Amino acid sequence: MSYSEPPPPQYGAPQPPYGGAAPQKTSGMAIAGLVLGIVGVIPCFWGCLIFSILGIVFGQLGKKDIRDSNGAKKGDGLAQWGFILGVIGVALGVLYWILVATGVIDITYTNTSGD
Repeated sequence: MSYSEPPPPQYGAPQPPYGGAAPQKTSGMAIAGLVLGIVGVIPCFWGCLIFSILGIVFGQLGKKDIRDSNGAKKGDGLAQWGFILGVIGVALGVLYWILVATGVIDITYTNTSGD
């Protein structure tokens, strides 16, 4: 038997190539969309409506960034959740202001302590 020949192939899972492609990076737009979507859902209703809208915009930009990278970037789920949470935040903000406009929620603050 000669040791110059490679051993016969073994059964089992194929080995990954050595030194192959670089690992995928997560899209910054997708991360920003998720963070803004989360902040937009927090019920502060004045400034958070802006964060919700930005969550929608950055979620869409993140999805486009990932699609245009041809597999070099990941984070499609993050971008999708940023978009979804942004839509929920806008809906909650609009509902809040409708309730304020109809008088269901009273936002007048008066000092009732008698000082």
